[in-house]
Amino acid sequence: MDGIALSIQELLSETNYGLALTLLAGERGLANRVSSSRIQKPGLALDGYTEHLHPDRIQVLGNTEISFLNEIDINVATENLGNLCSFPIACFIVTKGLRPPQLLLDLAEQNAIPVLATPHQSSTFISLITKFLEERLLPTTYMHGVLMDVLGVGVLLTGKSGIGKSECALDLVIRGHRLVADDMVFIKKKMPAVLVGQAEESIQYLMEIRGLGIISIKDLYGVSSIRDKKIIDIMLELVEWDESHEYDRLGIDDRTTTILGVDIPHIYIPIRPGRNLGSIIEVAARNYLLKGMGYHSARDFQELLLARIESRPLGDEVE
Repeated sequence: MDGIALSIQELLSETNYGLALTLLAGERGLANRVSSSRIQKPGLALDGYTEHLHPDRIQVLGNTEISFLNEIDINVATENLGNLCSFPIACFIVTKGLRPPQLLLDLAEQNAIPVLATPHQSSTFISLITKFLEERLLPTTYMHGVLMDVLGVGVLLTGKSGIGKSECALDLVIRGHRLVADDMVFIKKKMPAVLVGQAEESIQYLMEIRGLGIISIKDLYGVSSIRDKKIIDIMLELVEWDESHEYDRLGIDDRTTTILGVDIPHIYIPIRPGRNLGSIIEVAARNYLLKGMGYHSARDFQELLLARIESRPLGDEVE
């Protein structure tokens, strides 16, 4: 993922994923960066074959690799490890709490390549580190808006400041729907093409209502009124009603907007006094669910209308 990288220092400092890493050598290389969530076990590289070595990936050394290094001739080990450490390796991680050969530690120290250790089995650690890297290396962005879970549909409400996004979201919460984020939505792209939104930790479960100030949705309405994150399914943009503008009245053409390379349905909702936005958004969520089941009411109406026109006999006009 272009432009996104993680330092080995950040990897070493991680505590939430249970990686349990400690530094054995190569402290000068803690600023090295990892840009791929894929892991490599450099078994062939330890035997001198470096054709398909990926130095930007974390190199995991398990029982097989450490045993191999301990058993081969010291001169061969020195040559092969020297060749391997000449590459800009991000880091080595030794699993099962094994002690790597001193030769590897010395060469890593000389070449500023961090050597880390974990007590986990190789398979367990690879699963943990892959999940961690996939989460941290995902493309991300921020959007000004409100994210709601409406009938299981992730609805991103956008619009200019002061147009009423938070008030609309509050009405939805009162109706029994769930708040994910208010004011600022933190969005991550998960593969292959899914957008997941959540709130910044400092403002999680909070909502700003002009005239009231900051309120806690979790405290006022309970844990059933909130959720930590939600896949974004549709984007509803609130716009001020403009009498001179012709708004979509049939809904035949589906508009989309692109966020982090992912296209999602984009619906414009004109607002003016008297319009019940909560009901409109509920209907938009229900309509999205129907479309997901293959039922598109606007297109079905169009097809029915065209069929009636085509089947009408010529000259059968009403005078």
